[in-house]
Amino acid sequence: MKQVIPLLLLCLTACASESNAPRVRLGELESSAPTPQVASVNADILRIAIAPVYSPRTSLTLYQDLATHLGQKLNRPAQIVQGKTYDEINNLVREGAVALAIVCTNAYLEGQEQFGMQALVAPQVNGEIVYYAYLIVPFDSPAKSLADLRGKTFAFSDPLSNTGRLVAVDQLLQIKTTPDAFFNRTIFTYSHDNSIKAVAENLVDGATVDNQVFDFLIASGSPLPARTRILARYGPYGSSPLVVSPNLDAGLKTQLRDALLIMHADDAGRAILAKIGIDRFVAPEDALYDSVRAMRVRAGQSKK
Repeated sequence: MKQVIPLLLLCLTACASESNAPRVRLGELESSAPTPQVASVNADILRIAIAPVYSPRTSLTLYQDLATHLGQKLNRPAQIVQGKTYDEINNLVREGAVALAIVCTNAYLEGQEQFGMQALVAPQVNGEIVYYAYLIVPFDSPAKSLADLRGKTFAFSDPLSNTGRLVAVDQLLQIKTTPDAFFNRTIFTYSHDNSIKAVAENLVDGATVDNQVFDFLIASGSPLPARTRILARYGPYGSSPLVVSPNLDAGLKTQLRDALLIMHADDAGRAILAKIGIDRFVAPEDALYDSVRAMRVRAGQSKK
């Protein structure tokens, strides 16, 4: 029997194909800060875009201190800019509307292919510059592997997410199927914490999520992870980078890179990094992202 998703969440859609998957914005059900509108670019303001890896309110809480710190180091007022999708953030970088952006690995590779987006630094977490995907299900789910989710409902975080979509697509390709054929229905939640919430509240039967978001929720005392189970861990993948446009002023690019690379060297910087679960920022090697590039090719996302 096909599962019926709550009417409010699925917006009365009856289409089960992923190409028309409902865009479930759990974050819109919460009180979250308004998204700043970038009407024009003021060179005096350091605009930093945050991809919706976390929900909007959580993103502001996590990254406001980082933005303020960078603004102080560069002697400019800093402003966080948020978008509803990874693609919106990529477009802000492409258009030069922001100086710096925190993006997902797959979104970075998409931007690199499309307009030469550049990785400035990447976070080191627990001594590594990698992260993983967790396949999660509700705690009381009988599922023991991805195969047990055939015919079930599944949450993706964003069309350009690596751990929140591409990894699951790649795993299905390995058993010669696709999300449309394998799942009864897929939805987009537009952040990893919202995907975790959807699984924890039994709104969907499974999801793949960023392990760093999942582990951060545990560390911050959220009850949601305990209401889920991890069925599998996939990876490792190169850490999601902080990126810039290839057209960004070279002097500003150097200032940003230098400020980020030495953040861990003083008490104030270390405290900010600890708040977001990062040891330090490092300069990433391009080969760090080759495994995700390979998945993009297999999934038909890469034009190379």
